[in-house]
Amino acid sequence: MPVPIPDQALDLFQQPALAHLATLMPDDTPQVTPIWIDFDGTYLLVNTLKGRQKELNMHKRPKVGLDIVDPTNPWHWLSVRGQVVEITEEGANEHIDKMAKKYMGQDTYGFHQPGDVRVICKIQPDRVNYQTSPRKVDTFRP
Repeated sequence: MPVPIPDQALDLFQQPALAHLATLMPDDTPQVTPIWIDFDGTYLLVNTLKGRQKELNMHKRPKVGLDIVDPTNPWHWLSVRGQVVEITEEGANEHIDKMAKKYMGQDTYGFHQPGDVRVICKIQPDRVNYQTSPRKVDTFRP
């Protein structure tokens, strides 16, 4: 059962705040990538190209971590540990257009290349920490 994202952190998904996604390489070393992030109310959504290193890592080693920091307030952040529960092509092209609107102000994602196959990686949050002020860090437990 996914741990819910607390209401105090939901605004991070409404603004163009980059997340940093940590996955594990085949030799168990971490790989960290800045990404666009979305939330569907249950799962964190990462849109990427099929075959990219982060997608390969998540497919073979589904445990991940990610952090999001409010670009206007570094004391407001969210940290999630979880696991990838699904990688799907369904709706991925439409989703990247949605992300382009949020992060670039464009109606469509302008970097499509012939042969590109986009996927959405759905991450189930298992542990959530967040901060809303300089001295208050909370762990969300339902």
